[in-house]
This record gives sequence, C-alpha cells and structure tokens, in this order.
Amino acid sequence: MRTIKFARGRNLAAEICSQKKGKKEVNSGASAMGHPVVFLRRGRRKIKRAGVSLTRILAIGTILAGLWSAAVAQTPLAITEDSLPQMSAGLEFHTLLHATGGAPPYEWKAADALPDGINLTADGLLQGRPVKAADEVTLEIMVSDSAHPAHTAEKVFHTSIKAALVFDWKQPPKVQDSRIDGSVKVSNGSHDSFDLTVVIVAVASDTNRATAIGYQHFDLKPGENDVQIPFGSTLPNGSYVIHADAVAEISAGDKILRQRLQSAEALQVAVGP
Repeated sequence: MRTIKFARGRNLAAEICSQKKGKKEVNSGASAMGHPVVFLRRGRRKIKRAGVSLTRILAIGTILAGLWSAAVAQTPLAITEDSLPQMSAGLEFHTLLHATGGAPPYEWKAADALPDGINLTADGLLQGRPVKAADEVTLEIMVSDSAHPAHTAEKVFHTSIKAALVFDWKQPPKVQDSRIDGSVKVSNGSHDSFDLTVVIVAVASDTNRATAIGYQHFDLKPGENDVQIPFGSTLPNGSYVIHADAVAEISAGDKILRQRLQSAEALQVAVGP
C-alpha cells in the first residue's frame, strides 16, 4: 500500500476515485498537523495518469522557455540610433533613444559622464539644456534588457554642441587719441528668431563708473552670421575695461540667452600732451 500526502483540505484521491462507477474504497486519516493522509486501494492508475500529465506539462513549459530564450539569443540587443541630433548651448534638447532585440522592456543609462545640463532617463529620453558649446562631444550610452541574466549593449555617439548665440570681437577695442573704438559680431545658430540687445560699456578702473559706448537692439533671424555692430566714444582721461553684453530673448519658448566679452587688458585714454 502507498501513502500519498496532499495539501490541507483536498482529498485528490477521493476526487479521482469518485469519477469511477461503483463503490470506491478510500480510507483517510488525519496527521497530527491536520493534513489528510489518503490510503489508496483503487484508483492508482488515475493518480499515475495525473502524474504523467503534470510531468508532460512541466516538460512542455521547459521546452517553450528554452525556445523563447533561444529566440532572444538569436536577436541580439542593439541600440537603433546611428547618430544624435546636434545640440545648441542654452536651448532645450530632447530625443528618445530606441533599441531592438533582447527581452523588452529596456533600461537606459549613461556609461560615462554626460555634458553639463544633459541627462538620460531610464526610459531612454536624452534631454536637457547644454550649458557650454563644444566642437566635439562624446556620449557613451548603455541599454539593458529584462532577460535573466540581462543582456547589455553600448554605443558611443559623437556630436557637437553649437553655440546658439555666438558673440565675439570683430575688431577688439583700441584707443585712438581720446576715443575707444571697436566692433563686435553676432550670429544666430539656432532655429529661432532672437530679440537681440547688445550693450558695450567702458568701466573706469579707478571709480568703476560705466559709460555706454555702444548699443543695438534688433531681430536676429535664424542662420544670420557675423552681423557686425560697431561701437566707440570719446572718454575722459583714465584707464578703462571694456565690457560687451549680448542678450537674446526667444519669445517662442520664453528663453533668454546671454554672452559677455571683456577686453584683455585695461585701455588708457590720455587727453592732451
């Protein structure tokens, strides 16, 4: 006689045997913990058949899991993008990264430090507002899938951060007699129009008093480059540091960009002999 224990509250042998015609001989007792102990005289064949069916189900599940793992292995995890859009300093940037293969969902992260102002979410959204322009920027991105163990893929992107508002000296300030003259140049490297204000002041070294020697306010269209703005004025005898400020307002996104220049050294104005 074989003794088989089943979970509390269920007499599987009795249920199976009850499906046969005729009287079934089933004796059951209780263990010290209250679990039924079923003594089978008949119906062993059905118990055996039930065991075989369960084994087959488990085997099929194992086969299907193996096939799924093999399919995942045959489709390597990879990052879809070949390049990233160019970024502009001071302007909002966002792009959603994509992956193929492996076992979704995916988790994204940066394998190395990102440029200041840029971050990457776990969902693959690369976003932010770059702080500084750079001719070449390297971003190393990593993605992992949900397999056990997880598969990973990496890709290195090379891009640049363009200066949306480019502001520089065209002719650095210089002294001529009692005057300081020069010019600046400004460019719009973005896709938005700028409401641009440029102010140039001479700051006296001894008193820190600022005297305006140049001013312009105009619309700078996207793609306009090296627009020249001259400045100059007669100044009293003294030493001066020249400051030039450019402020671009973008009405579409309520954004403000700023750039500042300063003369390399103080300029001396000498009036008279």
